[in-house]
Amino acid sequence: MRLGVNIDHVATVRQARRTFEPSPVFAALIAQQAGADQITLHLREDRRHIQDRDLELIKELVNIPVNLEMAPVEEMRQIALRVKPDRVTLVPERREEITTEGGLDVSSLMEHLREFIKPFKEEGIEVSFFVDPQIKQIEASKGVGADAVELHTGTFANLWNEHKFDQAEIELQRIREAAELARNLGLRVYAGHGLTYHNVKEIVKLSDVIEELNIGHSIVANAVIFGFERAVKEMINLIRSGK
Repeated sequence: MRLGVNIDHVATVRQARRTFEPSPVFAALIAQQAGADQITLHLREDRRHIQDRDLELIKELVNIPVNLEMAPVEEMRQIALRVKPDRVTLVPERREEITTEGGLDVSSLMEHLREFIKPFKEEGIEVSFFVDPQIKQIEASKGVGADAVELHTGTFANLWNEHKFDQAEIELQRIREAAELARNLGLRVYAGHGLTYHNVKEIVKLSDVIEELNIGHSIVANAVIFGFERAVKEMINLIRSGK
């Protein structure tokens, strides 16, 4: 199971003072050195953390895949086609949210998304949709032409963090079933949102159907105390040991 390190919240700290540090580009390079398999970043329409230049420099300087999370809007499509990340992950975006809340409603946006992703397919950029673990969203993602889905693990993470372990187990089974369906349909399967050093071990149990996790906030939070390289390495150890 691979680890994509989301470096958005390094930029969140920087933007609190609108200065030049800490650098999400340096964080990406350190994550790469620590063994991360991918760098994930979300260029939001309001530029609340990651800036255009961060994306450009990260794509230029890192030697591991770059996964750009973005809203399915024309401004972001043009930026992505210019920078050419290895993957685009289409996510819902609302200005008032603190972080992404739930998955993209692919089933109600099929016509728009089918046309929206065509240029990415032509350029050989992988297309993934960030979706809730629901059958209709998985089937719609396949129908539109996605290469992959990233399953939203936020509901599971919240239940686990609140010690509602029985409900968390039910949600985990829901994630498994969605992942199995996606794989059977020929989609690659990733997962992320709300995963921490404490609850990730439960998602790792699904490594037979999920090939990659994207984790950001928990790594950045621990990096503030322990350093970025150590934070990334400890998450990698948890994922690969399965403990």
